[in-house]
Amino acid sequence: MKILKLAAILAITAFSTFQPAQAAGLKFIEVPSNGRGPVLTAAVWYPCVGKLAQVEIGFDYSTAVQDCPLTGEKLPLIVISHGVGGWSGNYHGLAEMLADAGFVVAAINHPRDSGASKTRDPNDIASMTQRPVDMTRLIDFMLDRWSGAPQVDPARIGVFGFSRGGFTGLAMIGGNPDWKLLLDNCPTYPGNRFCEQINSSAIAPLAGDPRIKTAVLVDPAGGSLFTAEGLGKVTVPVQLWASEYGGDGLSPKDAATVAHNLPAKPDYRIVPNSGHFSFLPPCSQEFAKLVTSSGEPELCTDRAGFDRVAFHKQFNADILAFFRKNLIEAEQ
Repeated sequence: MKILKLAAILAITAFSTFQPAQAAGLKFIEVPSNGRGPVLTAAVWYPCVGKLAQVEIGFDYSTAVQDCPLTGEKLPLIVISHGVGGWSGNYHGLAEMLADAGFVVAAINHPRDSGASKTRDPNDIASMTQRPVDMTRLIDFMLDRWSGAPQVDPARIGVFGFSRGGFTGLAMIGGNPDWKLLLDNCPTYPGNRFCEQINSSAIAPLAGDPRIKTAVLVDPAGGSLFTAEGLGKVTVPVQLWASEYGGDGLSPKDAATVAHNLPAKPDYRIVPNSGHFSFLPPCSQEFAKLVTSSGEPELCTDRAGFDRVAFHKQFNADILAFFRKNLIEAEQ
């Protein structure tokens, strides 16, 4: 998979101010290191009232109010897991919409394969097996040590994940991959570290988190590794999105396998004329220039006739409706 070259573009700065409005608050947090992993960085969007500003986040801007007071009680929590080479700001538009609707949203930078990580190593299998642990540590922090923790409802937590983040979400809700299924492809990739690690050592089952009550999974990487047995413990509602054509090493078969093997039928949506990267939000001009110069223009381009801007408006709205149905309306 390709890795976004974002290490130099993650400075966070507040810019021009607008009129007071109901808005998404925005804080940047650190989860302290412990025996389960290093320091984690994340962005948190949440309901607040204040003067909206454009907050620079990489080569994009989040329309938010930085560090404003959290409003509301018993708020549902959504945790976001990015794809390989991504970062916490990838889905800021979705996070803003969810925060405006009364959700707290925490988006992580996975230390082993985020775009800004100095320790990233996406070709080490630990870059995948450690991801669910990162997310559990993030949830622990949001419920116990974050300044707004008393206002978060621990019984209403959902996960959103794209690509490897979709893999992470599957693990969080109880899924476990059959790593041995990768071995059939190993002769095609001599010297591949994943293959060497799978052959040389037993890989412990991934750590799920029973606090997750619902999941939105988008073009999950490694979906074909999840057998019916490996997904047999999944009991929560799932919304599953798939691109029509895949890309970046993902096949449409990955999401189709997940849809077929989940114990309960998911809200399964195949997006016509889309590729894997169509699920990334529309690119700013600056970001498009960056990825083009880095040799990765496909991150910001789609097939003829696919309108990424229009799609993401509906995509975000449908995800909000799903989380609202399963975390708010289901509790009423």
